[in-house]
Order: sequence, then C-alpha cells, then structure tokens
Amino acid sequence: MEISLKQASELLERAANIVLTAHIYPDGDSLGSMLALFHSLRAAGKDVTMLLDDDVPKLYQYLPGQEKIVRPRSGLNADLLVVLDASDEERIGAVKTAVFAPILNLDHHLSNTRFADYWYVDAEAAATGEIIFKLLGLMNGKITREIAVCLYTAIATDCGFFRYANTSAATMRYAAELIECGVQPHVIAEHLDTRPLANIILLTKALATLQLYEAGRIATITLSAEMGQITSDNTEGFINYPRNIEGVEIAVLFKVVDTNTVRVSLRSRNVDVSRLALAFGGGGHARAAGCTLNGTLEDAKTKIIGAAVARLKESPV
Repeated sequence: MEISLKQASELLERAANIVLTAHIYPDGDSLGSMLALFHSLRAAGKDVTMLLDDDVPKLYQYLPGQEKIVRPRSGLNADLLVVLDASDEERIGAVKTAVFAPILNLDHHLSNTRFADYWYVDAEAAATGEIIFKLLGLMNGKITREIAVCLYTAIATDCGFFRYANTSAATMRYAAELIECGVQPHVIAEHLDTRPLANIILLTKALATLQLYEAGRIATITLSAEMGQITSDNTEGFINYPRNIEGVEIAVLFKVVDTNTVRVSLRSRNVDVSRLALAFGGGGHARAAGCTLNGTLEDAKTKIIGAAVARLKESPV
C-alpha cells in the first residue's frame, strides 16, 4: 500500500521492535540512510537491529555505528522491517526470508516494484538520504552530529557530490543544514577519495580494456578475476572514468562475477539508462542503473552494447 511520509513516521512510532536493512552491494546512500534512521530510532527508545546480507565496504567504515550492522539470521520476529534504498525484494538477499514482519519500503528508485506491505517512493529525491532527512523532521528527531555524518554521506554520494543532474535546490539546503549540525565535508571527502595503491593498479588494468562504440558515444571498461580481487569496495567510482570522456553519452562497466555471471553498471549524461537496465531485469535511475546477466562476458557485451545503441537511436542527443 502506498503511504505518505507522515504515515511512514506513524508506523515507526507505533513499532517497538524494528529491523532495518538495505540493498546488497551497499553504497553510501543505503548505508548512510540505514545508520541515520538507526541512531534516531535508538534515541527514541526503540529496539533496533540492522541486518545486511553483505559486508560493509572499507570505504564506508568511518560511518558511526556501522560496526553494529550484522548478517541476517533466520527466524527473527519484529514489529516492522524497514527496507531502505532497495527497489525490489531480491536486492535485500537473505533478509527477505530471515525476518517475519510487515515491510515498510523507503526508496527513491524509479524502477521500484512496490513489493512491500507499505511503501513510500520519491523518484524525485536525489537520494534515499533526503527521504530520511524529511522523515526525521516529521518524527521530531534531533539530528546529532553522527546522524548528520550519515545523512550527508547518503545524499552527497548519490548526487556525485552535487555534480549530477539529480542535485536540486533542496539537496543543497539539506547539505547546508547537515553542515550546521557538525558535518565537515572535507573530512568525508578525504575518507571517500583516499584509495589503497592496489585499487589504483586495478583501475589502470580496467582502463586498459577501454573500448568505444558508435563514434565514441558509448564507452566500456571490463573487470575480471584475472586482474585481481574485485569487490564493490575496491571498484567504487571506476564507471566515472569512461563516463567523463568527451563525447561519451553512455558508459558501461562489465564486472565478471564468474564464468556465467556478469554484473553491469550503466551511467549516462542524458539518455535514460534505467530503461536499458530494466530490459535485463535490473533497474535504477535515469542516469545511473545496473543489472546482472547470466552468460559469458561476450554474450553480455553483445546484448548490452546492442541495447545501448538502440537507446541512443531512440533518444538522440
């Protein structure tokens, strides 16, 4: 059932035992949103558990409270399961069968499948963190410095530190308020920009696979196990390099998971790549989306590049 954000706040206020979760392959928005809500609900006297069917990337281990996130365990009862920044139940992995509770979904993905018992989806929000910011206001929750750090990370990372088209005047106002609550943007930027040498070496290998199609309007890079250990942690931001090439409209990162699975990340300047991802069972946003394909790398490349060419023809820019 679709509900208002006010109704979502009332659901949370009535619940005593709450489980929070977010999507696998976690990012700054999913983790920051979950942790901000965790701190606020705990301050309100709620019994709150955070479950995640994945590891917290080292990149985000500066977020206060992240050490309290645990792996799902079966047979957990709660008054409410809150799913953050996930557009469908497959994105939360084992949590979907581990917790017995009504589901509240708070999300900003256009491709959201409305899988929950209650959902609030705002596709105009730059990040789920913006939704949580407004939610805490409705719940009269104090934004402490630790909550502000979590929310700023959520919002800033999902709008490319205020460079992407989803950045709005409201986004900037939220950021300003969070800075007033104690956030130091340069400190967060330092956490997120610093990379181990191994990551840079892996990036050089990925960039060596760069290929251009359609007169330079489509750019792809590829990551495979032969290059070294590949995780969402050590490949964060790689997709931005082909996207930033002059003349490129659609950028694609192919990440070989195994001999029969390829994860695909998509970025664009103007073309709606969420429609491209949706055709392969994925989803996301208009300018940032992804999907997972079964088959070989060559099969995945043929399908995705063919679909990208078709999207360019449908949306000439």
